[in-house]
Amino acid sequence: MASPNTFGELGLSIVGLGAQYPPNALRPDEVTKLATKYYPDSPSMSKVLSINQYTGIETRSSIGTSDHPLVNQPGAPSIRELHKTFMSDGVLLAIEASRKAVAEARIDLSQITHIVSTTCTDSANPGFDHYVAKGLGIAGHVEKVLLHGVGCSGGLAVLRTAANLALGHSMRRKPARILCVALEVSTTMVRSELNSIDELQETRIGACLFSDCASALVLSNGIGDMTAEPIYELLGWDYQIIPDTEDDLGFDVDPVGWKVVLSPRVPKLAAEALAPSFAGLLKSVPDLPTGYREASDFDWAMHPGGLTILTGAERAMGISPEHMRASYDRYMNHGNSSSATIFSVMDRLRSKDMDALAPGGRVRDYVVGCAFGPGISVEMCVLKRNMGARGLQTPPETDSEASRSEAGEDVDWASVELRDSTPGTPGSTHARCERGTPLNDERFIDEALAGVELD
Repeated sequence: MASPNTFGELGLSIVGLGAQYPPNALRPDEVTKLATKYYPDSPSMSKVLSINQYTGIETRSSIGTSDHPLVNQPGAPSIRELHKTFMSDGVLLAIEASRKAVAEARIDLSQITHIVSTTCTDSANPGFDHYVAKGLGIAGHVEKVLLHGVGCSGGLAVLRTAANLALGHSMRRKPARILCVALEVSTTMVRSELNSIDELQETRIGACLFSDCASALVLSNGIGDMTAEPIYELLGWDYQIIPDTEDDLGFDVDPVGWKVVLSPRVPKLAAEALAPSFAGLLKSVPDLPTGYREASDFDWAMHPGGLTILTGAERAMGISPEHMRASYDRYMNHGNSSSATIFSVMDRLRSKDMDALAPGGRVRDYVVGCAFGPGISVEMCVLKRNMGARGLQTPPETDSEASRSEAGEDVDWASVELRDSTPGTPGSTHARCERGTPLNDERFIDEALAGVELD
């Protein structure tokens, strides 16, 4: 019997996954267009626009472009205007991501028992989850929980909350089919960020990193009617708050959107928290095979808060970019979509082309999920991948994978071209900026990127 501090056989599994990105892919020059159109040149603005060329992001997914009317007003849009766009454009993404997850789970909407959701880019009552349920046609008696204040760690916070709800139903011998949803519309706040750069003369690169996305999964407790075979089994999780860091990282409401709260301590705090959190997580999950003791024994689904978060994890945990291949892929092709990113990374990790990039050619059976959020919170979980479903190493290509292939998104994140063009990327041959910017020392990039990438 498992001790009170360990997880036993939980019987929890992820049986459906879906991610939905909006159609627009913003290249770095989209931010530059808005900055030069509406703001005077200044040292801080020049610095941010220079850093914008070296984030490691090829494109950011967005509900609009730099020509969208919302970001082309005389001033930054109000929170009321941002909410209207979130509801009109964002909720549709969440409905589609949810439909994908439910379809893969092979369940009927009537079997859904709970909906657990999160966003940090909107606030309203009722919450967006009410309209997602309504759009899907889910009955009003389904229990809903909407998490607030969890930022980029929101996806794993949703999964942890859903797992505890599912275990409650298991104790009552009742089936649980929980729809987990994360939705973020961040790119509409570009003018708010540019305002702060101009007015405060601060180096703020949120406008260069954040993107829009909805993602969803279905968690089952295994009781009741059959579902699709598990994609991942959820074996355990860990949640920690780094003491006395609530003033170091946040995301606060403002009349023109939300503003990142960040201290220079954040990158160091995050890196230092990884090893002890991982050690605690492993102690709580019994009966892992003997080959799974070190961080490099696992594949990693790391929330890609920014390039230095990924490279910092490599240094702190002794893992390679290939261990986090799906995190790099999502970051490069879509940017940081806050809470919605982690489910999308989990979805991408199980695809055939990601398997081909596994370290040493060996796909791991076990995966560590990890994300940081305000608090500073550290969310981790251990997943067991279903490698033998339907007699295949990985599940067949899903609709979402097919759409990615058609869109030409199969970019090799570890390519020499990207490594050579992005200072700080593993394998980069650049020691200094080479695009003729007025900022010659690579250190300014490292310092600025280190400061604004977690939420």
